[in-house]
Amino acid sequence: METPPPDPDDVPGWRRWIAPVAIGLGYGVLFRIGFALEMFEALFGVMTTAFVLVVPFAMGALTVLQVESEPGWASASFAPWAPTLLMLLAALLLAWEGLICVVVWLPAALVAATVGGLVGKLVRRPGRPTAPLAFAVAALPIVVAPVENQFPDPVQTRTVHDVIEIEADAAAVWREIREVPPIRPDELGGSLAYRLGFPRPIAAVLEGEGVGAVRRATFEGGVTFVERVTEWEEDEALAFTIDASAVPSTTFDQHVAVGGRYFDVLRGRYEIEPVAPGRVVLHLTSEQRLSTRFNAYTRLWTDRLMSDIQSTILEVVKARAEAG
Repeated sequence: METPPPDPDDVPGWRRWIAPVAIGLGYGVLFRIGFALEMFEALFGVMTTAFVLVVPFAMGALTVLQVESEPGWASASFAPWAPTLLMLLAALLLAWEGLICVVVWLPAALVAATVGGLVGKLVRRPGRPTAPLAFAVAALPIVVAPVENQFPDPVQTRTVHDVIEIEADAAAVWREIREVPPIRPDELGGSLAYRLGFPRPIAAVLEGEGVGAVRRATFEGGVTFVERVTEWEEDEALAFTIDASAVPSTTFDQHVAVGGRYFDVLRGRYEIEPVAPGRVVLHLTSEQRLSTRFNAYTRLWTDRLMSDIQSTILEVVKARAEAG
């Protein structure tokens, strides 16, 4: 007497997802490798909506379509997180992406994977083969990417403004912003940007005075920003353009490199606002260029990280000015 095949519904829940998760993971890794190949650069690319959003969507849908028994809504929503998280972990461990890229991509990828999983549950039908649906879903990034790449990268200029109150006069604060002596690591604290791998500032050396003078701002990893002064009002305001062309290509992940295709810091400006005798408010404003196909999402992160960096710099100026 033959033993009947096991009923998929009798298999423990997590075991039913092993093969579907592996399929979703393999699909994601394959596309990460393929979209990064130079031979396909004109058609595809990692910094595209097709890869950043459509690939996790397809991973989620494929994962749900491949499970044998009908998944519940909760399983369809969260099971796709497993291949997505594993792919991001692989990208980090294999140095395909830096930590900052993985952290920025994570929320969008998880949401896209969940949407894909829910769509997968909605389109599957009991008793009908899922292979045609799976092939259609798997082909989505290949269809979307070439169409998307027919359009130029959108360009958006972002401005980030931070302030801090300092118990010191304008002259004391001016001395701390016009030129910055070496900064000790303990002065910087543990800001998010530095924990994610952004180089810590070291010093800013001034060459000359007045409009046209040059500040050379150095950071860890051999990074130097050449800042040319465009506004010089002693004890009041200091503004400058920022040139990141001298930044080594190995310092930043290519997708978040300052001065790269997708992001640049263009200008900076300090303004000292006296509010009472021996007390001022110091303003720090920066202007950035953002050129991704999903600026509406990435600007949330760039604004947050730039504000984090600026706030740290303001804290250093405050501590030094108040210490005399």
